Formats: sequence, structure tokens, C-alpha cells
Amino acid sequence: MSKYFTRRAFTATAASTLVISSKSIAQEGWNPDLNNPDLGFDTVQNQSARLSGEANSVRRNASAFRDRSDWKNYFSNTKNGVILVDTQSRALHFWSEKQDIYKLYPVAVPSSDDLTRLGRTSVTGKRVGPDWRPTPSMLKSNPDWPSYIGPGPGNPLGSHALYLSWTYYRIHGTHDNRKIGRRSSNGCIGLYNAQIAELFDLTKVGTQVLFI
Repeated sequence: MSKYFTRRAFTATAASTLVISSKSIAQEGWNPDLNNPDLGFDTVQNQSARLSGEANSVRRNASAFRDRSDWKNYFSNTKNGVILVDTQSRALHFWSEKQDIYKLYPVAVPSSDDLTRLGRTSVTGKRVGPDWRPTPSMLKSNPDWPSYIGPGPGNPLGSHALYLSWTYYRIHGTHDNRKIGRRSSNGCIGLYNAQIAELFDLTKVGTQVLFI
């Protein structure tokens, strides 16, 4: 007998070995521990915890929306319309001056407490196709950023912007929809472009704004 396997013999032997191994696994059964994180499975406990956390988050937001649904809890009047920005539930509420229009929008909020400003302000200007300039602190932290971006798809302020009496603070659109509903801004409040366009038409210079 030749001391070397022919290619055909090697293939046949390998196939036979695979069949035997497969039968052995099937007979003995493979029962991996699905709660073993080393196997890369999402554990039952993790799934339960995640779903529970998501449910609690939804309940908190729903409760916050109900609690914020009455402008009288936050404003003495609705002259020029009023905007309530809830940085915790990441939502913006709007009531018209005649109180016949109410809007609720999901928003992007500041990414940290240090960037979050709370209190009363008002709309001092409105612009379609706003341009953008980084603040001095932004340029200090990001010296490679451009000093100016004109209107267009690359503009961080999106399609419309409401300028507030607070320096550098805006309520504006965004071309990056992933930011909405998250703590993702450098201090401003971001909306989907379609929704900031609607809010833009509903507001006026003098609209009252409260950040909570």
C-alpha cells in the first residue's frame, strides 16, 4: 500500500470524519449556555433588563408629555405664542397665542449638563437658510473646524432657525436626523427640517420660550 493518500482517498476520509463528528454532536446534543457572555449571545436577563428599561423610558416620557400639556403650568399668558422646551423628555411644546394650535415635536438636546441652559428667553429673529459660525469655545475645542458654513446641506442649522435672546442659542433644523431624540447638540435645540419649517411659520419675533 502506498504511504501517501490519493486526493480521492483523502476526500473520502475527510467526508467520513465529518459525518461521524456530526452524528456525535447530534447524539450528544449541543446545549450552549445562552447566558454565557463569552458566546456572544444576548442573554435572557439582558433582554429582560433592556426591554424593562425601554418600557420605563416610554412611561417616563408619556408621563412628562401629559404633565407638560397645559401651558398654564409654565406661562402666565400666551401672547405671541409660547414654546416649552423639555430637555429631560427631549420634546418641544408649542401653543399659539389664541391657544387653538398645539404642537409637540421630538428634539435633539444638549449633549451634556454643562451645555444645557435653562430659563426664560424669547425669539428675537427668524431665518430661512441660516448660515453658521462656531462659537469661540467650539473653535478652541475644535481648531480644525471651519469658521463659517453657508446655507445648504452641510449647514448644522438645517433649513430654518429661530434666534433667541441668549447669545449663540438657537432652535433650528438639522440635516442629520440621527440626532433627533438624543443628547447630541452643542447647546441648541434641533428639530427635523420639516418640523422646524412648520414651527417657523407658527412663531413670530417675541414668541416666549422656556427651557426646563
